[in-house]
Amino acid sequence: MEKKIVQTAGREQLGDFAPNFAHFNDDILFGEQWNDESISVKTKCIVTVTSLISSGIVDQSLKFHLLNAKSNGVTKEEIAAIISHIAFYAGWPKAWAAFRLAKEVWSEE
Repeated sequence: MEKKIVQTAGREQLGDFAPNFAHFNDDILFGEQWNDESISVKTKCIVTVTSLISSGIVDQSLKFHLLNAKSNGVTKEEIAAIISHIAFYAGWPKAWAAFRLAKEVWSEE
């Protein structure tokens, strides 16, 4: 059994402004979905990173999920291969943008 994921960013950042969204983020997405054991957390990290890059989301949310992927066992070699593969389906510029963040994340030790 993997460690339980607990998220509080929704309540911390949006709790007063958008309490329902904070609930969905913290309790449903990260509480229930990320803790569902049907697939591993590492696989969820890879799927999430792939989805964000494919959608063109290459901001701090991608960096957060890259850090999460790294902390859940995705290696530098794996992320490089994953982003290279995504480039052919989601677009070269998206991959370049993702590589900038991935290089930063995997260079942090």
